[in-house]
Order: sequence, then C-alpha cells, then structure tokens
Amino acid sequence: MVQMYHENMAATLSAFTSDDARERYLATVRRLIGRYWPVERTETHVPTSFGDTYVIRSGGGDGVPFFLLPGSGGGCVMWYPYVAELGRDRPVYAVDPIGEPGQSTQTEPITGGADWSRWLSEVLDGLGLDRVHLVGTSYGAWVAVQHELDRPGRAASITLVDPGGFGRVTRRFMAWIMLSGLASFTPRPIRHRAATLLNNATLKYDDVHELVGGLFRFRRRLPMPGTFTDEELRRIGTPTLALFGERSQMLDADAVAARMRSLLPDVRTVVVPDAGHDLILHSPELITGEIRGFAAQRPGGQTKEGSRR
Repeated sequence: MVQMYHENMAATLSAFTSDDARERYLATVRRLIGRYWPVERTETHVPTSFGDTYVIRSGGGDGVPFFLLPGSGGGCVMWYPYVAELGRDRPVYAVDPIGEPGQSTQTEPITGGADWSRWLSEVLDGLGLDRVHLVGTSYGAWVAVQHELDRPGRAASITLVDPGGFGRVTRRFMAWIMLSGLASFTPRPIRHRAATLLNNATLKYDDVHELVGGLFRFRRRLPMPGTFTDEELRRIGTPTLALFGERSQMLDADAVAARMRSLLPDVRTVVVPDAGHDLILHSPELITGEIRGFAAQRPGGQTKEGSRR
C-alpha cells in the first residue's frame, strides 16, 4: 500500500504487475460500476498527450457540470455515493486519472503539477467543457489546485476534500496507510472494527474492499504532491470550498483551514468532527450537500467563511 500510494519515479509509467492482475482488477471495477452506479451513464475515452482517459457522464440539466477527481489509488467508482444527488440539475463527470489503477491507459509519464494541469485541460477540451465545478479529494484536490494555478478562471468553483499539497507527507500518514492496508486483508468483523480504531471508513465499504487486492498488484509511478506556497494560494481567485476531517491523518485541519481563510479571497472552510482523511466516504451526505450548495450560491463574490459541522 505504501508503495502504491506514492512512488516518486515519474520517469516511468504506472502499471499492473501482470496482464492477469490488470484484467482481474478491471473486471472487478466493471462489476462494481454495473452493480452500484445509481443512475444512467455514458462512458467514453478521451485522448490526451499522456494516454486515453476513461470518463463516466451522468446527470442532466443545464447547470455547469461537476467534474470529480479521486484520490491516490482511486478511480471513478469511488464517487458512486455522490453522482445521483450531484446530478439532479447538472451533468456529472467522474474520471479514472492517468497513472492510477483503472480503465485509462497511460502512454507518457506524469512528472509534476504542470503535466497534471495539461492532462486535465486536455480532458476538459476533449469533452467540450468550457467551465466546470472541479471537485477533488486528497491527491485529486492537489491536481485541481495545480490546474487552477496554471489555467486560472476555467473552473467555476473548486471543492477540495482533505486536500493534498498543504504539508509534507508524514510518517504518521504513511503508517496509517500501511495499517489500513493490512487491516483490509482481515476478516470482515475485524476489518469493520479496525475502521473505527484507525478512523478509516473505507474499511467498512465491503464493495470497495473488492478492489484492495488489485491495488497491491499495481505500481504507481506518479509525483509526490508539492506544498503550495502562500504566494500560490493568494493567486486563487476562483470560489473555493475546502472540507477537512477534524482528525485527518494527513494535515492539521484547523491550521490549514485558517491559512486558507487568510490567503484566499473567496473561500468557505468546513471542519467535520470525528472524520479523518477518510472524509470522502465518512460523510458523503454532508459533503454532497456542501458541494451542491456552494455551486448554487457562489457565482462569484468575496466571502470568507469557516465552520464546524
């Protein structure tokens, strides 16, 4: 799991350890999408400079679309608790990022934030999307901020869920990743108890658990997220919603929220009690409501808010 999470070997491509491992993993992904995706969908592959990117489109209406970026090691399937509600009045796009395990095909290495910005811009261009509400969790949130810094104003808003890029990856966080990975191989009752002990709701999702074995047979070759400077954060003029787990294993929620409120001109921060870095699966109803409300109420303006839920 530690090896899967971040290997700073961006000169090579991410890959499964064998064709059989890849086929087994993708078969599980297809089964989970077929079983759990709650609404009608269309699926496509978008060509980019880094390979073909798999995208699912759901929802409808004429609102500015949501575009969902998963965390490290994740793919579009992690968003299944969100797409029905988010898609009530606007399209929703969920993606398997290049270099992550999933249905995209990487052909060129991703070496840093500029490559991620280019990749995301090319995906949006390929889908014909001029404006989107970007939603990212963890590593995907870091990608969303990188894109905003390189292509300011293309996003109508940015939602960051326990985001990467606001401090170095600590030994504590890596230990949490490793222990969670080991717990995922234990019997269901023990795994569910470990979810509470480790503050990791992911371990309670028995359906997502089906993917864990495949993650250990995937070699992830993507760059570590750098830490954003104050100068970079001051450049973000797009309305930003930042949600943090109070007990996040990756960052100091209150400190990062305060820093963002002091630097970003239009930001709402929310610290969720009892949640950790597992926030995206810990509190999907709360997060969905925050995302929808923020997109509806932030066509622009200069507002700073912070709250605990």
